[in-house]
Amino acid sequence: MKKLFKEFKEFVSRGNVLNLAVGIIIGGAFGAIITSLVNHVIMPPISLLLGDEVGALRWILREAVPAVMAADGVTVVTPEVKEIAIGWGLFVQAILNFLLIALVLFIIIKVATRMNEKAEALKAKIAAEEPQPEPEPVVVPEPSEEVLLLREIRDSLNKK
Repeated sequence: MKKLFKEFKEFVSRGNVLNLAVGIIIGGAFGAIITSLVNHVIMPPISLLLGDEVGALRWILREAVPAVMAADGVTVVTPEVKEIAIGWGLFVQAILNFLLIALVLFIIIKVATRMNEKAEALKAKIAAEEPQPEPEPVVVPEPSEEVLLLREIRDSLNKK
């Protein structure tokens, strides 16, 4: 059980998981902003042009019929018939929401990528302008007396 808890703790504490969680939360809040932009800023002018709110546009397949309680003094009860309609306006509005979210994300990613490229270029320029320290010469130490003696023994053995 301790091992399982330890592995879970390592999994959760990894940067990728925490970054993903933050991204999802920020994405949800960003989605609410875009939805508000579409519903309250973009759709009203479009609705004005169409003469009706886009979300309310629909094709009615069957009209609603209200319940009737009395006819000519005689009480007759007819059930209420609900309207059946295809709400294509809501579908169009959902498509506009998606397209706007995709457009805004594209622009944000494009700007962020451009900023990263400029930052990398600036770092490279600064690094090129900085004087590079000269490498220290490699000093080969003199072999010790023991090493010299071992080499002489090796050489004499090779001659035999």
